[in-house]
Amino acid sequence: MKTLKLRIKDKHAKVLIQLASEANFVWNYCNELSYKHLQRTGKFFSAFDLAAYTKGASKSGLSLHSQTIQAITEELVTRRRQFKKAKLNWRVSNPKSSKYSLGWIPFKARGIICKNGQVKYAGQWFGLWDSYGLSKYKVRCGSFNQDSRGRWYVNLVVDTPEPATTTEGKTPIGIDLGLKDFATLSNGQKIKAQRTYRKYEQKLGIAQRANQKQRVKSIHAKIKNIRSDFLHKLSRQLVNDHAAIFVGNVNAKGLAKTKLAKSVLDAGWTAFRTMLKYKCDHAGVWFFEVNEAYTTQTCSCCGSRDSSPKGRAGLGIREWTCQGCGTTHDRDVNAAKNILAAGHCRLAVGISAV
Repeated sequence: MKTLKLRIKDKHAKVLIQLASEANFVWNYCNELSYKHLQRTGKFFSAFDLAAYTKGASKSGLSLHSQTIQAITEELVTRRRQFKKAKLNWRVSNPKSSKYSLGWIPFKARGIICKNGQVKYAGQWFGLWDSYGLSKYKVRCGSFNQDSRGRWYVNLVVDTPEPATTTEGKTPIGIDLGLKDFATLSNGQKIKAQRTYRKYEQKLGIAQRANQKQRVKSIHAKIKNIRSDFLHKLSRQLVNDHAAIFVGNVNAKGLAKTKLAKSVLDAGWTAFRTMLKYKCDHAGVWFFEVNEAYTTQTCSCCGSRDSSPKGRAGLGIREWTCQGCGTTHDRDVNAAKNILAAGHCRLAVGISAV
């Protein structure tokens, strides 16, 4: 399976906003109903229980497809379990509110028809830019989604044939993630960090001080799109070129609480690892996150940890020479080689990383 994202033409925005408002109404109704039931009985509603209260809603004034109402209740129950909350956040339909919820209209396969560069939902046809050729795919489920600029997209989860891939002749690779260089590979290649947020930080600040809310949303969306494009292209290239990928389990969440927070969040390490994982799974490529502790300080040639100079854990020392074997190391390349070696050990013994 894979997800296709296609842009809906702007002329349909008004209709989609109205449908999204109805979806928010169903979410809020089920959310409140489930919470009150929990207060009375001490038990949570399941999606099956909620279906009894929403049955026939699509014929009683709502324009939503019945499959959408069912998908909303299932999503509500799933998120409540995921976040371990008795009551989830209210979805706000007023675009002037600071807590406005971006439009979201989920559906199942029976709720949508794709034909001739259009999708039919709730009796209405929506034009889109069909760059994939939707007619050749079987849709499983999906949703209409609004971005921060007010643009609408349809995201479709479709079945795809099993790829006829082979890893013969391809080499494994170790990846050390960083801030100056986004990724350093065990073969010595370095991929420079994009620093997308830093490039647009000044423009963003000007728009914020001028209270230009739409301009701020547009800049944020542009930063997100540029970052996502970079991560997708890089992850695809790595998956296509290598038989196994091992990446260090750098703690992005922890570093986001330090003075490096802006740079860490701008890098997008977590999103990159997520992309690598699902693309590797689809392509039949080995993927592991390995413990990167001491990978910078350990010599990748002789394995000695005590032969590196003092202060090597800090970022000030970029190169160092092992006192044991005399090999000179670039700190990031050395770390990537150690990550590769740790990944090989995991494949050999078949145990999870500590």
